[in-house]
Amino acid sequence: MVKSSAIILTNGWLQELRAKTAHGLLHESGRFSILAVIDPIHTGKKVREVLPHAKLDIPIYRTVLESIKHLKTRPQYCIIGVALHGGKLPDTLRHDIITAIKNGLSIVSGLHSYLSADPEFSRLAQQYKVQLIDVRKPRPINELEFWSGKIYKVKTPRIALLGMDCAIGKRTTGVILMKRFRESGIKTELIYSGQTGWLQGLKYGFIFDATLNDFVGGEIERVIIECDQKAKPDLILIEGQASLRNPSGPCGSEFILCGDCKAAILQHAPGRKYFEGFEYLKRPIPPVEEEIKLITLLGARTLAVTLNENYMPPKKLREYQKQLEKEIGIPVIRPFSHETDRLLPVIRDYLAKRK
Repeated sequence: MVKSSAIILTNGWLQELRAKTAHGLLHESGRFSILAVIDPIHTGKKVREVLPHAKLDIPIYRTVLESIKHLKTRPQYCIIGVALHGGKLPDTLRHDIITAIKNGLSIVSGLHSYLSADPEFSRLAQQYKVQLIDVRKPRPINELEFWSGKIYKVKTPRIALLGMDCAIGKRTTGVILMKRFRESGIKTELIYSGQTGWLQGLKYGFIFDATLNDFVGGEIERVIIECDQKAKPDLILIEGQASLRNPSGPCGSEFILCGDCKAAILQHAPGRKYFEGFEYLKRPIPPVEEEIKLITLLGARTLAVTLNENYMPPKKLREYQKQLEKEIGIPVIRPFSHETDRLLPVIRDYLAKRK
């Protein structure tokens, strides 16, 4: 895939979870070559000064015009790098979007607010001959599949990447694991289920929350079958969405049941006490042990727990990691701390038993 050059808008939220789309693209992107971030709060810095784990260490500018003026390569696209509850476009981004359009940049959005449905954006896009790409726009019903049971014929082992909460790093962990498994000789594919996976250039997937509910199970089935037939992998990883018990969007069981996944890897952020974005309600994230039991009841075995390292000091995190591993009896690893090799024997054993 030839990459297109792009800048990312983060609306002053680069360091926050609201910029998780940007975080994913700054870690990995096979579709776009990211040149800069536009963030008025962190202007003048490099990305790693704000996000130490980011793979790209590119400049941060205050405005779209500043980036165009200083970058050696002119960007072709401007990506909205924020993902908010409900997926609505912040009014504070309108000026940046209009500036980008007037300077010949096509706009890519993963929000539920469709740019193409906005009269002002549509008029300007036509005038300046640029595209408005709404990644999260639902596909027509006649293109969607209803669950059929064909999934039971797929022999390739599948692992669902589930999370204890929303915005917890499931997709990023999936990308890390896919690359490491491939390096070790396990032909692995990662199926995306959110807009950032598409933006990153993952080949197989669909956008879960832009799919009419009746067809979610069928689309999970469809993309697994497509991936299996075209890529012929040894292993399929499936990016989960939200969490099993977050009231704002409980999901996860669909990936196990509709995708016939017999195994799961569970992502947890031990530094988080309450469900993300709803701290004021004081709804605690359930214990890991309970979630593993729930996954077992749904028909899948939890192979490992992966930790999001934010929100907890390193020393305390290491202590928590050791204690949790002792309690649950399966590997507890930190993907960003290069511990993925500890998962290889577990994965190889799982694959051997699935043959």
